[in-house]
Formats: sequence, C-alpha cells, structure tokens
Amino acid sequence: MYEKTLGIVLRETDYKEKDKLLTLLTAEYGKITVRARGVRGAHSKSKAACQLLAYSEFTLFEQQGRYTATETLTKEIFPELRSDIELLALASYFAQVTDVIAQENDPAPELLSLLLNGLYALSKLKKPQMLVKAVFELRMACISGFLPDLRGCAICGKLAPERFNISQGFLQCASCNAEEASGIRMPISFGTLQAMRYICSCDSKKLFSFQLGESSAVELSQIAESYLSMRLERGFYTLDFYKSLFY
Repeated sequence: MYEKTLGIVLRETDYKEKDKLLTLLTAEYGKITVRARGVRGAHSKSKAACQLLAYSEFTLFEQQGRYTATETLTKEIFPELRSDIELLALASYFAQVTDVIAQENDPAPELLSLLLNGLYALSKLKKPQMLVKAVFELRMACISGFLPDLRGCAICGKLAPERFNISQGFLQCASCNAEEASGIRMPISFGTLQAMRYICSCDSKKLFSFQLGESSAVELSQIAESYLSMRLERGFYTLDFYKSLFY
C-alpha cells in the first residue's frame, strides 16, 4: 500500500551499500522507521530530503509494518542551521530529545509542531539560542506529560514564590518546607515565572512571541534544562557537544 506523509528526519543510519534507515517524525503516524533505497548513491535525487533535520513529503510503501520511501519532495532543509556549527548542534539536540520522547506509530502533531517551530525560530526568526532552547525544553516537558504546577506555592499558596522544585515540578517559597516537598529547588524570579506560565499555556503559534531580559533568560534556561533532564531521567550527548562549543 502506498501513502504520502510529511515528516522530519530525526536520525539517519547508513544501511547496506547505498541505503539509509531514517527515523521520521510525522503528525499522523508519530515516529516511524523508513528505508531509503539508494539514497547514498551519487545520482540520488532524494539526498536532500533524507538528511538529518530535513522536512519533506515522503511517498511510502508499507508492507507488514515496514516502510520504504519510493519518492520524496523536499519542503524545508533549514540551510541557516547547516552553515553554523552552534545552531546545528542545538538543532541536533532538539532532534534527539524528540526522538527519545516520540513513540512508534503514535500520532504526534504537537511534537512535530514544536520541533518545527523551534527550528524555525533558530533559523528564520534569529531568536536567541538560549531562549529558544529553554522554550523548547519546557514545552517538551509539558507535551510529555510533565506539566509543572505554576499556580503558586504548593504549601502556602503564595502566588509568586521564590523557588521552583525541579524534582517535584511545583513552586515553593524559600521558607516553606514539608516532607512531601523535598527535592532540588532552584531560585526563580517573577519575570521567569511569568515566562514559564506563558510557555506552558500559550497557543503553539505564539510560542516565541515574547521577550525576556538577559538575567531572566539565563534563569529560565537553567530551570528548563534541569527540569526536562530530571523528568526524563537521562542526559543527551548532543547537549554535551553543544555546551562544549562554549567552554
């Protein structure tokens, strides 16, 4: 059976002499593995469509749950990312996080939208890397089922407490302590808190339609990265590489 779908390449692996195995993220089917025959050949017309981070239309032949790409049509390859090592490293981190969270054959329109919006913000909108990274991480945590409770202190109810408990995913005053509120707490300013509330609740089309001061952006970046890593209980080699470019 033949079918068409739009998807972005999360991972590519050389297979046999000239083929590739692609991990695609699609809205309809979620994460799927696709064999791209002959794409590594010198005269293949599908090279661009089958590279990491390429967003393309794929005509797929499905047989017994296995997919083979028979035709491709490139929609966007984000050339701005490929000419900047920092941007490419950060985009690769986004792809790895998405690959870890996406499920095989489980529709993923929100994941696809978030990834594409993040890449667009980096490449076309030229948004600050730190801010895009933080927005992506926090929104990804929300989509993955780890929506933080940002209404107020989980103990006393104060609307603007001074700490965010990344272990538990809720706000907490510096002076409020309880057995059920143990864990790692990070300082949070009111500006950062407002940004987090916006990121977690806004329409996906307006995800990057806000500005944040430098100190709050740094704070937001530290909180978002720590929270996502804590919730997923793992690190990412692509993030380690991205950070190594600055040290």
